[in-house]
Amino acid sequence: MAVAGRRRHLEQLASALRLRLVEARREAAAAGGAAGGDLPDRIRALVEEEAALLGDADREALVARVLRDTVGLGPLEDLLADPTVEEVMVNGPDQVYIERGGTIEVSAVAFADEEELRNTIERILAPLGRRIDELSPMVDARLGDGSRVNAVIPPLAIDGPALSIRRFGASRPGPSELVELGTLSERQLAELEEAVGARRSILISGGTGSGKTTLLNALSGFIAPGERLVTIEDAAELRLQRCHVVRLESRPAGIEGRGEVTIRDLLRNALRMRPDRIVIGEVRGAEALDLLTALNTGHSGALSTVHANSPADALARLETLALMAGLGLPHEAIATQVRRGIDLVVQLERRPDGSRRVTEIAEVGAGASAADFCRATGREKSDPVTR
Repeated sequence: MAVAGRRRHLEQLASALRLRLVEARREAAAAGGAAGGDLPDRIRALVEEEAALLGDADREALVARVLRDTVGLGPLEDLLADPTVEEVMVNGPDQVYIERGGTIEVSAVAFADEEELRNTIERILAPLGRRIDELSPMVDARLGDGSRVNAVIPPLAIDGPALSIRRFGASRPGPSELVELGTLSERQLAELEEAVGARRSILISGGTGSGKTTLLNALSGFIAPGERLVTIEDAAELRLQRCHVVRLESRPAGIEGRGEVTIRDLLRNALRMRPDRIVIGEVRGAEALDLLTALNTGHSGALSTVHANSPADALARLETLALMAGLGLPHEAIATQVRRGIDLVVQLERRPDGSRRVTEIAEVGAGASAADFCRATGREKSDPVTR
């Protein structure tokens, strides 16, 4: 109880000192000047003035807390400093979950209130040039280290602001590491290495968090060093194991509703950039038609991912996404483009223990649509087959 009381006292004191700091900054701005000294020095002086009776350790902890809540990520600082934390999920101020080793667990971290959580979200987005408010209550962005952040605030988020930060480490597992982790077997690795080297177009399929991006990164190591790669993503997550890479990232519309650059726009422009390989982080819209057109007009060897439960579902989804382009093309024409453009579908699965496995490498033959592909393999869409 004494420890909890001490912690609450430090939290209350840190909050009061932070408000003092904000007021001092506003007064200085109103006077036409700037607050003197570096922020850490001003915070330390304020702590010495207002909390001189505390011990040295408590004063240092107080300085760190005020600094963290002023310019840092608040309670999330400690979680994001832990390299084993793969994802942080905030469901309102009182519920913070983390993913570690593929397993989700409850964190002891909490925000004081919705305002503190909202301030943290705004501090995350400010350096990215993005904003979130009642008129634009959702945002999806990329942090400087490549981590992906998504935030939703009321009125869309009923129980308070929701925030998720999906981290991507600086080091990505290569093909041999994926074999050691059990994601790939030696036979599957050899098959994929041969396919990438032969410039076969590969679609990686799986659910959220199944390891699609990780596998795509690893497969890029099999691309010949002299080839020119152009990557296209909504939020740049790929770290391809090659030097000659041009990275393109889409852009949402601004506050005025202008300036949007879509995946389709980037893909069309990429075809003019003399690419040897086109890598699309994820196909999720009408750009599927442009990708299929590229694959059928000499741009072989593409790599991409899609959300689907099986290889047959992946092909069916690709057909549906291509139809979303709204050009009035018959379904059979789209199906023909799919079966001629895609050579292999690699299916990934995330197991209950957090491990990822390649459950199937399916060859896309000369069969017609996804339904024909499913019948040709002699199984229903949901039946697993391992190669």
